[in-house]
Amino acid sequence: MRIVLDAMGSDNYPDPEVHAAVEASRTLDLEILLVGNEKMLRPRLEELKAGDLPIHLVHAPQVLEMTDKPARTARKKADNSMAVGMDLLKNGEAEAFVTAGNTGGAMANALFRLGRIRGVKRPALSAILPVVGGRAVLLDVGANVDCKPIFLLQFALMGAAYAQITLGVDNPRIGLLSNGEEPGKGNELVKETFPLLTGSGLNFIGNMEPKELYGGHADVVVTDGFTGNILVKTSEAVAKLMTDILRQELTSSFKIKIGALLSKPAFTTLKKMIDPREVGAAPLLGIDGLVFVGHGRSDAHALVSAIRLASQAVASNLLASVKESIQAKMSTLATSQDDE
Repeated sequence: MRIVLDAMGSDNYPDPEVHAAVEASRTLDLEILLVGNEKMLRPRLEELKAGDLPIHLVHAPQVLEMTDKPARTARKKADNSMAVGMDLLKNGEAEAFVTAGNTGGAMANALFRLGRIRGVKRPALSAILPVVGGRAVLLDVGANVDCKPIFLLQFALMGAAYAQITLGVDNPRIGLLSNGEEPGKGNELVKETFPLLTGSGLNFIGNMEPKELYGGHADVVVTDGFTGNILVKTSEAVAKLMTDILRQELTSSFKIKIGALLSKPAFTTLKKMIDPREVGAAPLLGIDGLVFVGHGRSDAHALVSAIRLASQAVASNLLASVKESIQAKMSTLATSQDDE
């Protein structure tokens, strides 16, 4: 299995990417195609004594910075590391692509280089969140700030396919993120999406507030990319606040330190569960290729997790499953609408 890693994506590129490539190639049964400025990458690999590892450098002279305007720059910088990496994917030289770069840039390059799955209106970024009793899929978390109801319906279809493979759920429960559980609550987008999901044939369980999401009441929750992105970032900020306060309080006195020592296994489990680095990246569902986008602040640990997630998606045939789900369901919906 060959995974492309964009070496120029993270805020601190290329060091986290180089260390992740070395770690992943040592611990996972795959090859890494490390794409970026070869003059920067080769000395770092030599320092880490990675000469005997299955890491292949692919030169890309240009970088898509976080401040770049995605669509315009993706065309202007045709040799950026994302574009070169996605071309490898398109040409069958690799099975998946991972980046911690500009989300808009990843979206633009993916659309230009790989295109959408037939029938998909908009690709969506899908995050896996820890919830009571397990995990849940949330999408979109940043690819589409403004959405139409049909987009959210398709997000639900793609999210259901992703949950079946990633979470092992046969008939995923689908929730629609809103400011109230009752039908009729929400903005116009939510109100117009509700009947589409009701008639979709999916296991739609209705509107859902964040407390139900984290309470484990659904396997897939759909929303627009603006709301989803804020929800994820707020959740991560609150989780960090909680761990920082706990760390401070648990070292405030000798007696509390003793209690903290006894509770350390539980705190370690909690930290691992809420740490976004353990998942590492979100798949850009709806693109005709396996593209995974991580945080700009990703470190080597997060990027190794992202590579592992990408390899699992390849092994489980995620792309084919999403294609089949979208095309079969959209065909069924079109037929039912024609009948009406």
